[in-house]
Amino acid sequence: MIGKLTGTLSDKNPPELVVDCHGVGYEVNVPMSTFYNLPALGEKVTLLTHFVVREDAQILYGFGTHPERAAFRQLIKISGVGPRTALSVLSGMSVAELAQAVTRQEAGRIIKVPGIGKKTAERLLLELKGKLGADIGVPASVTSDAQSDILQALVALGYSERDAALALKALPLDVGVSDGIKLALKALAK
Repeated sequence: MIGKLTGTLSDKNPPELVVDCHGVGYEVNVPMSTFYNLPALGEKVTLLTHFVVREDAQILYGFGTHPERAAFRQLIKISGVGPRTALSVLSGMSVAELAQAVTRQEAGRIIKVPGIGKKTAERLLLELKGKLGADIGVPASVTSDAQSDILQALVALGYSERDAALALKALPLDVGVSDGIKLALKALAK
């Protein structure tokens, strides 16, 4: 029904924001990935939306990119996964990280998202297989086994997938695992 909103960003209170469209303020729930990329208050913003109608509420969810909205729509099709859980998943990991986890069938990465248990993570992996995956997912920065190992080591040390992937991009392609981890840690410490 409402596919896109363009207006002035008038309030930000995670995960909710208010977009003023010609005098009408729309309350929109957004994942943190979208929230972090919002402009300042009073600036113009465009969000792709998904409108959910329930017996007790009508809720508008907003996204900064088409892949985010598509992933959200895939997630809410899964039995036991509602819009809030889908928003939580997209707040805890990017679409690329989710797609990579689905491609590699890594439930452990999804369990790290607050509110997602082992059974839900396994159901997500099963249901999303073939719908989200290699076509959307694996970051171009991960091109070798060594780089994959470095990325996993950084995540194990507590860095987010996003920060680890950014640090990985700065490394030479032929770097070894131990040297790569050291260089990535130095880059992340700055």
